[in-house]
Amino acid sequence: MSKVYIDNGAMSAYAHLSKLPVEEAPQLAKKKKAAAKKKPAAKKSSAKSAKAAPSKAASSKAASSKAGSPKAASKAAKAAPAKGAPASVKTAKAAEAVKPAGKADVKEKGKKGAKDAIPAPMFSAPRKEGGFLGPMPDKQLPRASKLPSLAEALTKREMEQLLTVGLGRGVMGEGSLKGRLIVHANFPYLEVIGRDKRELYFLLQGPDQEVLPAYVDHKVSVSGYIRRTNNYGGIVDVRKYSAKKPDAEVEAPAAPEVDKLRFLSPGEVEQVSSAGMGAGMKGYASLRGTLEMTGEDFFLVVSNAGTRQQVSFTLEGKGAKGLRKYVGQLLHVTGVVEKSSGWGGRIACESCDPRPNEFRAVSRDNMDVLEVEGSGSSGKAEVKLNSGLSVRLPERAGYTWAVEPTTAKRVGLREANFELKGGAATREFFFTPRNPGDHEVEFFLAKAFNPAQVSKTYKLELHVKGLDLVPAPGAFPG
Repeated sequence: MSKVYIDNGAMSAYAHLSKLPVEEAPQLAKKKKAAAKKKPAAKKSSAKSAKAAPSKAASSKAASSKAGSPKAASKAAKAAPAKGAPASVKTAKAAEAVKPAGKADVKEKGKKGAKDAIPAPMFSAPRKEGGFLGPMPDKQLPRASKLPSLAEALTKREMEQLLTVGLGRGVMGEGSLKGRLIVHANFPYLEVIGRDKRELYFLLQGPDQEVLPAYVDHKVSVSGYIRRTNNYGGIVDVRKYSAKKPDAEVEAPAAPEVDKLRFLSPGEVEQVSSAGMGAGMKGYASLRGTLEMTGEDFFLVVSNAGTRQQVSFTLEGKGAKGLRKYVGQLLHVTGVVEKSSGWGGRIACESCDPRPNEFRAVSRDNMDVLEVEGSGSSGKAEVKLNSGLSVRLPERAGYTWAVEPTTAKRVGLREANFELKGGAATREFFFTPRNPGDHEVEFFLAKAFNPAQVSKTYKLELHVKGLDLVPAPGAFPG
């Protein structure tokens, strides 16, 4: 059998060696690839094994040529590289398997160490409805032993942004905050009421972080380096703090609210002076009326005198002293007027000035006046038309005499005068009847400021005689 030899570029690395048969070429190609993958130390060992393999092949070739058996030589050449190559390939694969495993271990250790050393920061709580919205600490158990250096103080504009929900994220600087201290997840937080009455939560850090939770639900004031980290709060590196016990604050009894006094307008003064109107009104005003007494109290009658719609005010205060000598006279009173019912109230007097009596609406001069002293429960009287009728009734302390408004209009009530003679007080009703006929006039002794409470009545049967028409002399009799 003839032999074929190769001598091309693929085997140029082995040109110094003796030429090899074609069957040995694939084995050498595999060795070359394995050698390329190895490190320099492995390359040297593979080179030595490669050199040993051709030399063995050459010696076996020489032995076979000497023996003169080509088949034996080819078998020996095939067996030699087949035995040497697997050993080197196995060692290379083992080395490669060991090296990647080592790299993977190093990478995994590095990743674990990095996670332990630098945790991922979390500066905002999860946005769950009803959940905590304040910032969460960036470490599981942070213990800040050092404070940052002093920074610039926050401006007024920055403080407004800092205390507004949804604004001021990223604002930082030196400042102070006040609020209620709460504890969340074993960390102290300051609950601050913002400018829009919404809550902001600031995590308190610093050397006193372990002490602050003892002041839970206290009013705490902190000053230090403030950072706004999210829309609902931030972090404060506390330099100074002060806490106040919630029980220490004793709520003082609320002072009674003092109504702001105002001047009553002319329309309001008219309402105060009218019967059944202006109840509950209070203000500063001046009123004019007739001074009267009931017991030891003075009161001012401002309208509808002598009727059951009389409006009167009790006079109080320093300005109401020494008024006894002005009883029955016209008085101008200035002060705080308070109308408690439709028939009157009280006046805190500041000044009381007497005024001259006005001219009487009806002059009693040259008029026939019939005087009646009311005693008992009833009486009778007869008067002429357009003449006068005077009825005097004794009064009682806390009560006053009055007539119905319709009766006063029908009979012609002109005056209702309070008279104080000695120790007895009487009231005089002066009538000028204009309607002839019989009239029943009923007088009521009722409470001074509550006409509905009647204590006594007096009825007067009044007959008004018409004018006697006398024909003139020489006139035709009608």
